[in-house]
Amino acid sequence: MNWNHASSGPAALLHRTTLIALLFSGVAVSGCSKSSSAEDDSPIPATNQTVKLIPDRTSVIRNPLSGWVMYLGRSWDENFWTSEGYDAMPTSDGSTVRVSDYATTAYLRTSWASLEPSEGEYVWRDENSRYARMFKSCLDRGLKLALRIVFDGRDQGQNTPMYVVEAGAECFEEGGVKTPYMDDPVFQEKYAAFIEALSEDFNDPARVDFIDAFSPGKWGEAHAVLYRDNANKAAAFDWMTSLYARCFTRVPIVINYHRLVGDPNQNSWVDVVPDDTEPLLESAIAKGYSLRHDAFGMTGYYKEWEKGFAASWNFKRPILMEGGWITDGTHRYWIDPSGDYREGHPEDVREGEYRLSAEARVNMMDLRVNNEVRVWFQKSFSLVKDFISEGGYRLYPDQVSVPSEAAAGSRVTLTHRWVNLGWGYCPNNLPQWNYKYRVAFALLDEADEVCALCVDANSDPSQWIKGRPTSYRFETTLPDLAPGEYTWAIGLVDTSAGNAVGLRMAVQPERLTADGWARLTSVRVR
Repeated sequence: MNWNHASSGPAALLHRTTLIALLFSGVAVSGCSKSSSAEDDSPIPATNQTVKLIPDRTSVIRNPLSGWVMYLGRSWDENFWTSEGYDAMPTSDGSTVRVSDYATTAYLRTSWASLEPSEGEYVWRDENSRYARMFKSCLDRGLKLALRIVFDGRDQGQNTPMYVVEAGAECFEEGGVKTPYMDDPVFQEKYAAFIEALSEDFNDPARVDFIDAFSPGKWGEAHAVLYRDNANKAAAFDWMTSLYARCFTRVPIVINYHRLVGDPNQNSWVDVVPDDTEPLLESAIAKGYSLRHDAFGMTGYYKEWEKGFAASWNFKRPILMEGGWITDGTHRYWIDPSGDYREGHPEDVREGEYRLSAEARVNMMDLRVNNEVRVWFQKSFSLVKDFISEGGYRLYPDQVSVPSEAAAGSRVTLTHRWVNLGWGYCPNNLPQWNYKYRVAFALLDEADEVCALCVDANSDPSQWIKGRPTSYRFETTLPDLAPGEYTWAIGLVDTSAGNAVGLRMAVQPERLTADGWARLTSVRVR
């Protein structure tokens, strides 16, 4: 059988948690339907009805690895929403909004020492801790979490727990702050134990969107890394990337595509790209890493090499963006080589970041803390809304053909065509996702309960690129349903989560059920 079905009422509720995914990446399952992703000129059966759907181009759609990332401050607790003004943010169009309503993910870049102040003391597991309360406040608002753990203390403070130093890790010291060398064996032992503990709670796609999984060096940005022996650079890189890849098997992991990634050179603005940069990055990508960069908008830094590397991975790995310039006076953004940023006009920086993000086809953009957030909303709110409409991925079926009448147990043909309105892509091909998102058809009862469901195993959202509508012809056999009237529906399900809808579609809200299915048209089952 290729359909899963249940009657309405309690059985339908049970159905949603017991569906079996029929997914073999396009290989037909015995007795199952067949589907083709190629354009098919065969006539649609006379009993079919074609439904054309109108896209929703403006609503905030929270999907994994797509949309705005709002940043959390190290010193914050659950009260920051009001104390920082995030729940009453004025905008450049005269409205007042909640920042969290425009974001998908809440991102915390914090220190190892703050999360494990003493060995085995993991503060996030204490529900009364400041971090646990802050995380819960984000999850309660429908935001997923993301993390970067920093251990280098230069320019920041004691980011490595002192128990690591006391255990004998060899360190370098600057301003009274001690940081272990990345290739030190004591450091590696203690850090690995910490990351393993972290993954026990954060390798959870229901709560976590991504992990920034290579964070040595200054500010945890993967450059200016110090070693006991510089010859150990590649081995240390392999150790850390392998550690995260082993621990985070269900949540995407990302790495900064820095021209000096992992390199001991202290001049991170140098134009010379070491010969091993691309091989190291490619080795991480082969382990399942995705890409991010922390200097969008800095045109003297984010230059042709960065642009070319991003372009070479478009639609193969998602790219996450973070802006480089700080516009609160900390950085003199008006000295940027582009000449595009006027002193006293931080909105110019937002425009530059947006332009480079569109060129790189990023899936996510950043709303960093404090003044950066205020500039986005108070001076560049139109760009915030533009990225919601145009950036990341935004998927919908523009037309679907389904039978208007059919006999139970009969063979039917369904066709569906998908459009991506966003410049990014849905990274269904990530090893951590393993093609878990697929198109499914459902038959709904009058209460919008799923009575039967079938997955089109050949559908793959990672193939849906802006400007290239993708069509499928799907042949299947209706299950042995009771005669009567049902409603056809279509959705993007998560086959690893009982075939519940996993991705929200950019479909007019009135078509969507509470569970995320798009109602199509009625069907009479004989």
